[in-house]
Amino acid sequence: MSNLDDLRSRIDYLDRELIRILAERIEVCHDVAKYKEQNNTAIIQPARVRQVIETRRQWAIDAGVDPDFAEQIVRVLLTETHRIEVARSRPEPAPSKEAATGDRSGLDTVASRVDHIVVAVEDLDAARTALVGRLGFHDEPMAEPGPGIAVVAAGGVHIVLVSRAAGTDVARYLDEHGAGVQHISIEVLNAGYARAALDALDARLLTEVVVDAQGHEQFFTVHDEAAGVQFGFLSRTGHRVGFGATNVLSLFRAMQD
Repeated sequence: MSNLDDLRSRIDYLDRELIRILAERIEVCHDVAKYKEQNNTAIIQPARVRQVIETRRQWAIDAGVDPDFAEQIVRVLLTETHRIEVARSRPEPAPSKEAATGDRSGLDTVASRVDHIVVAVEDLDAARTALVGRLGFHDEPMAEPGPGIAVVAAGGVHIVLVSRAAGTDVARYLDEHGAGVQHISIEVLNAGYARAALDALDARLLTEVVVDAQGHEQFFTVHDEAAGVQFGFLSRTGHRVGFGATNVLSLFRAMQD
């Protein structure tokens, strides 16, 4: 077995290759943009976007990579290359940027993205109709379904809807706070590390790290009146699966406790 330094060197090499391939792909996108300009072709091609996502998901499955994870990467790449195609016509040059990013907090080291937003609603069916019927979200299956809870998604953006039918903890929350965003969940590399980092900053933390049956590790902050928001921090230690009722309701329960 290789030692850790050898394995890290291999990862460094592969990451360099990933960046090289990204640069090559972006260069081709510049050529695509030139072609579209010369041939009066629309920049956004929805059919092509759908084809790229579907084929890359299948390629990921064939390669033994989780297709949801692969889709996240592909969507970020598509968004960036579309920006490049449009921005290349701007007269000002692109700003220069440095490799060094300065001092970073512990949270800034391990936070990766907004994972999902939990919204408390009075009428679950009406909320679903608004998001699915009028805005184009789609229903997302849950690993552990529960009454009064629904998950909708669009392009990897997940919104979790929770209503009174989910239980007395949610009903109390709605009575006290009304409908609206309950918390924003940020995915982190390691929930235990993130919690310790926030604790060291004297952050107002509501819970210890909670682990559900699917391997979601998460903890929550107290609602911050100044910031106007409550946060959850989530890391995945199990298979990549949909949200479960236990995971979603844990904050409502912690708030009542």
